Amino acid sequence: MTPSSGLLKIRQLGLQDYRPVWQAMSAFTDNRSAATVDELWFVQHHPVFTQGRAGKAEHILAQSTIQSTIEVVKTDRGGQVTYHGPGQLVVYPLIDLRRRKLNVRAIVSLLETSIIDLLSHYGLHANTMAGAPGVYINGGKIASLGLRIRHGCSFHGLSVNIDMDLRPFTLINPCGYPGLQMVQLIDKVLNPSKITLAEVGQTLLIILARQLKATETITIDDPLAIF
Repeated sequence: MTPSSGLLKIRQLGLQDYRPVWQAMSAFTDNRSAATVDELWFVQHHPVFTQGRAGKAEHILAQSTIQSTIEVVKTDRGGQVTYHGPGQLVVYPLIDLRRRKLNVRAIVSLLETSIIDLLSHYGLHANTMAGAPGVYINGGKIASLGLRIRHGCSFHGLSVNIDMDLRPFTLINPCGYPGLQMVQLIDKVLNPSKITLAEVGQTLLIILARQLKATETITIDDPLAIF
């Protein structure tokens, strides 16, 4: 029996290495069927650079420094190179696009709109840029997107800079754009002491569920359940 598109499973994975989560969401996508319920995975990653299928080596500016300190993982998502680290909220939408009647452009727009709504919740005006997926505040990039669609289903996803060390971004051309400034939520709000990643994540969850027209969510707090 095909599940209703109104149901979503939520997995709170905590702080995880990148590779096992990537492998798990890839396996989830390969093994899912028409009866598989869509899921949203919320996670933070230990420091890692990830490079998309179109990634170019020249966008990694300090090869020797990076190789000795932070791993570079070549992935199967779209986009160029980016950085993930603690204090950054990462969400992987494992969505059957056909069931929800979404194409690639629609799911990208849905994710960007959700991030813009999230930032508006904190009193911030954000926008997208034509030809440069992600979300920006006054030209600085606060959120990145990189998806893979397989068998009509999405994996990989989005990252929002909340309260993290932004310095590793200076070792790359973020998303392939030389000189692109990366910014974060904690530096943009009037009361940064009130910002917690958990609260931001819960707010984004509510927004994403609404955008996906979910009528019921089931939360799974055991990170080991996906490995």
